[in-house]
Parts: sequence; C-alpha cells; structure tokens
Amino acid sequence: MTEPETAEIETPRGPARVTRHRAATPVGLLLLGHGAGGGIAAPDLVAATGAAVAAGWDVGLVEQPYRVAGKRAPAPAGHLDEAWLAVVDAVRDGLPLVTGGRSSGARVACRTAAAVGAAAVLCLAFPLVPPGKPERTRQPELDGAGAPVLVVQGRNDRFGVPEDGPDRRVVLLDGDHGLKKDRAALESAVGDWLTGLGAT
Repeated sequence: MTEPETAEIETPRGPARVTRHRAATPVGLLLLGHGAGGGIAAPDLVAATGAAVAAGWDVGLVEQPYRVAGKRAPAPAGHLDEAWLAVVDAVRDGLPLVTGGRSSGARVACRTAAAVGAAAVLCLAFPLVPPGKPERTRQPELDGAGAPVLVVQGRNDRFGVPEDGPDRRVVLLDGDHGLKKDRAALESAVGDWLTGLGAT
C-alpha cells in the first residue's frame, strides 16, 4: 500500500477525519467506521483495509468527531449518523461505494446505507445485542440496510452472533468481539467478497 492521505472534514457535529488508503487502479471506495471506544487502528479494521486495497478498493477510515476531539465516550446514534452522512457526501467521488465498520461503526453504516446509496455494507463484529440484554436486539438495523451485507463475526462474541438472511452472509471466525484471533481468515473473507462486488 502507498502512504495514506489524511484529511479533516467538517460535519454538523464537528470535524471528522478520514485516512484514505489508495489502490493502484480502484474499482470502488470502501468507507469504514470505528467502534464506540476504539479507533481506526483496531486489528480487524487494519486487516480489512489491507485486504480491500489488495482487492483493488480505495479505503477511507473514518474517525467520528468525538474521537477527533479526544473524547472516548461515543456520541448519540443520531449524531454519529449525521456526521457519517456529511463525511460520505464529502469524500464520494463517483466510484461504487461500500460502507461499513466495526461494532458501533457497523451499526452506523447499516442505518445510513440506504440514505447514501451504498452498494453493499461490511459489518465487522456487529453488536447484535448488549451483553445480558437479549431483548434489546439491533436486528432491525441489519435487516434495514437495504443492500447486500457481509458480517464477519467471532463465534464467541459476547454481543451475539447474527444469522444469515436475505442479502446477508455471515462468516464466523474463531475468536470474540475483537476479531484478533484469525487475521488470515478475516482478510480472505473481506477480500473475496469485495472482489466479487467489483466484478459485478
């Protein structure tokens, strides 16, 4: 990969930051958001970025305004979505667009996929339910993406494990919510899926 380019983007919730990794001849743009308490250096985001660039996709890693401001506590869902929409509007460049992220970032991508016209959504460690609260399922967010979805999930994820569904494929890997245990399998799942999208 070439050296990434970083840019700050103004949003209604303050500046966000996008770190863009470019493919030699990109077939599309993959935008990925981080988890609630983490950043873009999460191991699964790093692995997915490498796999995507190798498959010919530009990747933009999006840091939400609360992270750029140095806060660890996440902003409310509506604020996250509002900032994400502003970032997508600023960086989209005519390439086919796939959105996604890990954990909280995957939820944001699902909630906004229809609004931004995403061709597909990549969910890494989608937090299906809060631990110990199965009645508070986020299944409607997954079901409402309105585009093909790939979920890459640890078999022992304490936030639950989604199931396959219409236009949704779930790949289970050894490990938990961090998706750190089997990087090669994660890279393979993401790379193969993106290659298939780029060929359509």
